[in-house]
Amino acid sequence: MNSRLRIFDEAHPDRPLLATGDRAAMARELAAIGVAYEQWQAAQPVAPGASPEEVLAAYRADIDRLVAQRGFRSVDVVSIAPDHPQREAMRAKFLDEHFHKEDEVRFFVAGSGLFTLHVGDKVYEVLCTRGDLIAVPDSTRHWFDMGPEPSFVAIRFFTAPDGWVGHFTGTDIAARFPRYEPGQAD
Repeated sequence: MNSRLRIFDEAHPDRPLLATGDRAAMARELAAIGVAYEQWQAAQPVAPGASPEEVLAAYRADIDRLVAQRGFRSVDVVSIAPDHPQREAMRAKFLDEHFHKEDEVRFFVAGSGLFTLHVGDKVYEVLCTRGDLIAVPDSTRHWFDMGPEPSFVAIRFFTAPDGWVGHFTGTDIAARFPRYEPGQAD
């Protein structure tokens, strides 16, 4: 599975205006709306089932750079497997359009997830896979879909303990766009 960016007019979720898997093009398009998109390489191999400490150590140089640049106060590792007993509730929690009062920054160590950003009258669908970092600016309306059988390990960055609270917009826009179904043809 490869990373991908699709851009839609908000009124036409069936017709992408742009679709690309070129990471440089993705970074350019996302930078135009204030979203950072980078690729990181591990400084040392990360084995399946690695501890959070091992995961953080493998990416320490990039983590330290980002913390210094953006003033993050905490960093953690989240791991979700397809057999997680609360996977359906966890997926549902993030499927409605919302925003946060701090940047939402995620680095995908393994697996994948679909961030969808609603900026102006456009919708930016960003499929993040292993090696991708996305930084969604505070107050950007978005939703996240981890799929019906979530499988990812991600590093999360936080500025304030309460900053990542979701503020839901109450719109139905997220329901009008495709859900993330890994393995489906694009």
